[in-house]
Amino acid sequence: MKSIMITGASSGIGRATAEAFLAQGWRVGLIARRADLLNEIAAANENAVALPADVTDAAAMQAAYDRFGWVDVLFNNAGMFGPSAPIDEIAVADWEQVMLVNLHGMFIAARLAFASMRKTGGGRIINNGSISAHTPRPGSVCYTTTKHAITGMTKSLSLDGRPFDIACGQIDIGNAETDMVAGLKKISPETETMAVEHAVNAVLHMAELPPEANVQFMTVMATKMPFIGRG
Repeated sequence: MKSIMITGASSGIGRATAEAFLAQGWRVGLIARRADLLNEIAAANENAVALPADVTDAAAMQAAYDRFGWVDVLFNNAGMFGPSAPIDEIAVADWEQVMLVNLHGMFIAARLAFASMRKTGGGRIINNGSISAHTPRPGSVCYTTTKHAITGMTKSLSLDGRPFDIACGQIDIGNAETDMVAGLKKISPETETMAVEHAVNAVLHMAELPPEANVQFMTVMATKMPFIGRG
């Protein structure tokens, strides 16, 4: 049985992805802060392991990996948007929080997965980037900065992972129907969206590739969202 660790697994894309992998017979490690939501998923499937942890807490994440055991794939998904405003209206504390979750947290998860995969002879890391890893929304300096950094992390992990048969790819998802995007639609009713299943199926495709193949970067988005020609 293959295993996948999913961060940010309690809601949104993370939860939808976890449920899809469980349906495909994978053993799934569920990482998020909300233990009640993780337990809800685990109660419905014996192959789900609830691992409540804050991705920014290195010790808690280490304990989660130790409990879960081997990891074939990491879906490095946890993240937050942060405040939407021009840079001079953003508090330094808010900037630091977004950096902590979106960058530091993803580093911790990737570091632990990489170490585990070296011991077991290989694996795959899938980083959740964003359309904002390429082109930002207005007022998104915190989020956009972290997502550009994740692209650099993906490239670096791909290079460093070659000698150990560790592949790394990045999925950039645009406007999948989640609670976060629902919030955007309340602000901008014209926001174009797509069903979250399309993003989930893309992650499944990346994860199920044989070791000799890798999707380095994939963009899956609502067809009519203003990504091409933004600005």
